[in-house]
Amino acid sequence: MPDTTLLHLIEQDIAPTQELLELLQSEAVALHGRDMPLLETILARKQSLIVLLEQHGRSRAQLLGELGLSADREGVQALAARSAQGEVLMQRLDLLSQLLDTCHQVNQTNGRIIQVQQHVTSNQLRIIMGGESPSLYDSRGGTSPMARHRALSQV
Repeated sequence: MPDTTLLHLIEQDIAPTQELLELLQSEAVALHGRDMPLLETILARKQSLIVLLEQHGRSRAQLLGELGLSADREGVQALAARSAQGEVLMQRLDLLSQLLDTCHQVNQTNGRIIQVQQHVTSNQLRIIMGGESPSLYDSRGGTSPMARHRALSQV
């Protein structure tokens, strides 16, 4: 019966992981458009899915631990080797692992998008505030004297 329980736990994680992947992909679009209300909605749903997936992961680890198996792929393989449902168990685990890897990749891409936007915003603020500017030119072809700091209200 532990093999059936483990298979059920893995099955329970596939749909939330697919939803998480869709949210991460939507997040990339919202980041490009800087759609803050949508990003807040996505973040709230992402957090709840991550909590759910962590709970299920702990349940799987606990089940494998009670059987004296490691809480990783090798532990599942050992259980699958002595189970009639072993092949299905490994197929579903592979699907879940693939979904999680894709989520990780999309999340890393979203992180890079955020870093680029932070850098761009920082440069824009530095220009507005009169900090070091990236060689701006005035109407006479000379560089702009933007080395002096100005209050945002005076820009």
